[in-house]
Amino acid sequence: MDTKNVVQVQIFGHSYTIRGEADQEYILGVAAYVDRKMREITEKLPVASLSKVAILASLNIADELFKERAQRDAQQQALGTRAARLNAVLGELLEERAPR
Repeated sequence: MDTKNVVQVQIFGHSYTIRGEADQEYILGVAAYVDRKMREITEKLPVASLSKVAILASLNIADELFKERAQRDAQQQALGTRAARLNAVLGELLEERAPR
C-alpha cells in the first residue's frame, strides 16, 4: 500500500510536485524554508543562475545541520559525563550505607 502524500509547493518562483510520507503541512513547511533560504542568498549575493542559488542555499542548510548535530553530540556527551559522575557518587553512597 502506497501511503505517499502528493503536495504542490512553490520554491523560488517555481512549482514542484513533492511526493513523500510526511504530512502536507510538514512538506509545505520544508519547502517554505528552502524558498526562504534561496531568497536570503539572492538578497545577499545577486546570482543570476538558479542552480548556483540552489547550491549556495543547500550549503547554508547543510552548514546549519552540521552545527546542530555537533551541538547535539556535545550535549549528549556532557549528559553522559554527568550521568557517569552521578552514578559514581550514588555508588559510593550505597557502599557507605551497605551493611557489612
